[in-house]
Formats: sequence, C-alpha cells, structure tokens
Amino acid sequence: MKRRVIHIDEEKCTGCGLCVHACHEGAIGLVDGKARLLRDDYCDGLGDCLPACPENAIEFIEREAAAYDEAAVIAEKMRRAQAETHASMPAGGCPGSMAKTIVREAEPGVVSESGQAAPAHGVNSASNASSFENPFPAPAGGVSTVVNVPARLSNWPVQIKLAPVNAPYFQGCDLLVAADCTAFAYGAFHEDFLKGRVCLIGCPKLDGVDYTEKLAQIIAENNVRSVRVARMQVPCCGGLEQAVRRAVAIAGSQNGAGAGGADITGGAVDAVGAVASNIPVQIDVISSDGRIVAVG
Repeated sequence: MKRRVIHIDEEKCTGCGLCVHACHEGAIGLVDGKARLLRDDYCDGLGDCLPACPENAIEFIEREAAAYDEAAVIAEKMRRAQAETHASMPAGGCPGSMAKTIVREAEPGVVSESGQAAPAHGVNSASNASSFENPFPAPAGGVSTVVNVPARLSNWPVQIKLAPVNAPYFQGCDLLVAADCTAFAYGAFHEDFLKGRVCLIGCPKLDGVDYTEKLAQIIAENNVRSVRVARMQVPCCGGLEQAVRRAVAIAGSQNGAGAGGADITGGAVDAVGAVASNIPVQIDVISSDGRIVAVG
C-alpha cells in the first residue's frame, strides 16, 4: 500500500540518536552511526521524530510501505521492557527487589492487656503480625490495648516498577493493583482487599510512567484469574485504572482472545478488556476519609 512514512537523509544525519528516543514505536534505530527506519510497519506516520532532529534530516514521503502494525509495536515494547528490567538488575540481584513468596503460619488471634484472646481471622504468624500499641495515654475511663493485626501480604516486591514479570506467585493468581494511598486511607485494607490476592502498588502521578505494558505482560504470561483495582477518588488515580483496563485488553489480545480488528490501546477498552480476555476486573474507588464510594 502507498502511505506516508518518514525518510532520513543520511548525509544530514549526525547520529545523535535524538530521533530514536522520540520515536515511541521503536521504528528508528542507529545503524553504523546513522539513524535508519528499521521497519515500515512500526512507523505510524505521526512524525514525533521530526521536531527532535536538530539537523532537519527527517521528512515525510509517500511511498509503497507495509501498513502500520500496532499489535507488533506493542509486542516489541513489551519485549524491550522485560529486557531492560533484567538488564538493570545488578549482579546477584538487589535483595530488596528479589521476588519472594511470604508464607504465614496459624494466626494467634488478637490479645488485649487483660490477656483474653479474640477469635483468629485467618492465616498468619506471631512473628509476621503487625503490633500496634498506642504511645499516648488513654483518655479517662478508656482502655489501652495491644492488638495483633494480621498481615495479608504474600509477595515481595510490591511496587509495580520493581516487580518481576514472571514470579511464581503471579501464576494463576487473583491480582490486586492498588494506588499507594489506599492502604492508608482504608483501615481494613489487608482484610478486605489484600487477603487472598497478590498485590502490586503504584502511583501514576509520582512514578511518571504508564504501567500498561508491564501489567499486560504480567497478566498475559501468568494466566492471572482476576484483577481488582483499589484507587483513590482523586482524578490522577484514574491513570492507574485505565492502565489496568488497557493491560487486560492487551493481554487478551496477546493470548489470542482479542476481538478481530478491535482497538486494544484506546476507545472501547472496557468492553474489549471484559469480553476479549474473560478476566474479571473490579474497580473500587476510595475516598480520603476511608469510604468505598464506587465499585465498577
């Protein structure tokens, strides 16, 4: 087909590489010190690379070229992201970034100063229980207690940016993707959200990245059964929700379940994500005063 693609003038090109970084599709690379269009089907014809070139060595031309292949571009981005993650790990692995499963024993229950034990709430161990003791004097007539709150975290690391793509605990799991603030705003976060789920957390505003590609890798490569999202009511948290919805849609497409011709990166993502992948997605929106104000 005849369409608009970029053309790079090798005589003008100095090999600075600015256009390589400006091309979000990965269509441009450096070959023998010069920028080259590596694949026609990776060039979307939008031209983000043009203003990045200080030598005006890039222009659009009309010629016979393969059609832009968005699915191939997404798959290549996922491959590169995984390769970069492995390459960034230091020799031997950072102890704080090494994947591990947290196994808990029988929970001892809740104990007050009176020595009376309250009923247990699930699986935990005394060493893993979080202890809270009020450091301030109790009000007149009040009772000061020491409470063992059962921890439900079963995986490490939990930051989306640090999590490996193929950790054993992801296989066939029920995944919780939570905004950083939710565990602080919602008092019963461990019991109501984290229990029985593998957890990943992040903040799209502070991290300044799009989690879509990495989440899509995790979901697609580990047969994730369901995804629950806990987000705050603030608008910026919508970025986390949309990243999850797009990731589920992409994972469904990568697994061959996507609807033919569907736009898996925008548009009707909700319908594609819910139907194409058959992965249930639940969104819980939490207010700053600790209430669940919406479920979708």
